[in-house]
Amino acid sequence: MSEQRMPTNVIPDDPEVSTYRFIIVAAKRARQLQAGARSFLPTTSKKPTVAGMEEVRRGLIQYNDPMREARQAEIANSHS
Repeated sequence: MSEQRMPTNVIPDDPEVSTYRFIIVAAKRARQLQAGARSFLPTTSKKPTVAGMEEVRRGLIQYNDPMREARQAEIANSHS
């Protein structure tokens, strides 16, 4: 029986994660990789866009999501 593998360059399927934010962060990371930044992953891919998406998907790239922070603050204020 063959093992099915998930594609590594998929957009996270998490309702808490903005798809738009994922794409923007991955694109910025790809630009950094193209400019000579070292990848956080040992990758066989030569394409910086694929490497950038994988790094973001795995949570190796830190970024702020102001919309998520605003929602969390709103929830915290409604519970007090």
